Amino acid sequence: MFDWLHSKKQLFKKPAKKPPGGLSEPDVLLEDLDKRIPQYQSDVDQGKLIYPACKRTLSDADGDVGSVWDHTRLEAMRYVMAVPGRDFGLLSAPARQIEMIDAYLFQRPHEDTVIDFTGTATADFSIAILAGLNWMTHCAQLAGVHRTQQSGTIRNFRKLVTLAQQWWLTEGAVERCGRMQARGEQPPLMLYLIWSEYTRLAKQITAAAIFGSSIDRSAKLVALPAGLIPRFEAAKDPGDLSGT
Repeated sequence: MFDWLHSKKQLFKKPAKKPPGGLSEPDVLLEDLDKRIPQYQSDVDQGKLIYPACKRTLSDADGDVGSVWDHTRLEAMRYVMAVPGRDFGLLSAPARQIEMIDAYLFQRPHEDTVIDFTGTATADFSIAILAGLNWMTHCAQLAGVHRTQQSGTIRNFRKLVTLAQQWWLTEGAVERCGRMQARGEQPPLMLYLIWSEYTRLAKQITAAAIFGSSIDRSAKLVALPAGLIPRFEAAKDPGDLSGT
């Protein structure tokens, strides 16, 4: 996923890649989330949108596939963005990744979606990440995601973070990260790990909500656009569905 299995020689020979759709520079991504999450929460509080997004059908406001997918991951990401102190360098600064990763792996898993923060940034981010994963599990249950896809969410993310830890512990990791970012590639920054995992899980939830258990009642109100399902299956990010 992050070219971890390639040697440095192979990595430098590979042509430059564009990052997956919707994955911007860390500061740009954080700035975007800082604007959109409060606006989304305001729309929900004012009753403009059905909440959580996985309960919407195609006939509802922002019930299109791209919006449900995007809003579901925003719902999970709100925990991270709410961490006091806003020390987001722990999630995005190459030199601080081991500090954050070690703290996350040390944190005991919890099952809460209503959380209290401790005042220690690394612990608070770890608690928030887990809360977001728990929210995804909650939404998966609401949407009717198959049980095999619901199980092991926290365990699977922990395995991913452990791989990232190994990557950052290799010699020259910080410098290698800078070179990858310069080429538009995706190094294993915690911010990217979280955002990519929430995006992946939100896609499963959206598929179940729109094409699965809800497809019968949705089809009675709005016909599915031609080619929507194959476009959705091929998409890596909600932005890939713009215009659908």
